[in-house]
Amino acid sequence: LTSPTNLLFTLSFMIFTIGFTFRHTHLLSALLCLEGMMLSVFLLMATWSLNSNISSFILPLTVLTLSACEAGIGLALLIASARTHNTANLKNLNLLQC
Repeated sequence: LTSPTNLLFTLSFMIFTIGFTFRHTHLLSALLCLEGMMLSVFLLMATWSLNSNISSFILPLTVLTLSACEAGIGLALLIASARTHNTANLKNLNLLQC
C-alpha cells in the first residue's frame, strides 16, 4: 500500500519532471528541477528503506552522493557558460560552435 508520504514524493518528482520538460529556458532552472527530482528520489528511497525494515542505507546515500556531484558539475557548467558566452540561456548555447 502507498502511504501519503510516498504519494507526496512521487507527486513532487512528477512536478519537477514537468517543470524540467517545459520550463528549461535557463540553465539554472533546469539544474534546480534536476536537483528537485534527485532529492525526491532520495526521500522516496529513504522512506522505502525505513518502511521495509531494511537496515541498509547504501542505495539512498549513493543517490544523494550522485545528486551532490551532479549539482557541482552543473554549477561549474553554469559558471563556464556565463564566462564564455556571457549568458546562461539554453537556447543561446550551441555545443557545435567553437
